[in-house]
Amino acid sequence: MSAPDSGNETLAKLRRRNPRFHGKAYAFVLEALHLVIEGLEERRHISGEELAEGVRGLAMRRFGPMARMVLEHWGVHSTDDVGEIVFALVEIGVLVKQDDDRPEDFRGIFDFEEAFERNYPWTVSP
Repeated sequence: MSAPDSGNETLAKLRRRNPRFHGKAYAFVLEALHLVIEGLEERRHISGEELAEGVRGLAMRRFGPMARMVLEHWGVHSTDDVGEIVFALVEIGVLVKQDDDRPEDFRGIFDFEEAFERNYPWTVSP
């Protein structure tokens, strides 16, 4: 029997698979996934688009106008990158995919510059 993985081994596997993503990017995508699932009326599989939108929403709430800069610092420059992170998590067994899930499900869902800068909601509702 082996000792339980403290998370460091999992992170090391992820970083070896794709070192251009910071470890925080993987944790952030998992957190966004959790929040999207938590917000559902009933538990079900979520789409790549739903997860990408969840990442955008969480980034904007947590980092405000700095969201794009933080994500890009972590190596996440597009929704395609979110898909790469998801499928890296699938590959090592952290997430499970359905047969019809593909990395292409994340392709071009939104443009980072448009979402985080040009269309940033600068006004705050009362």
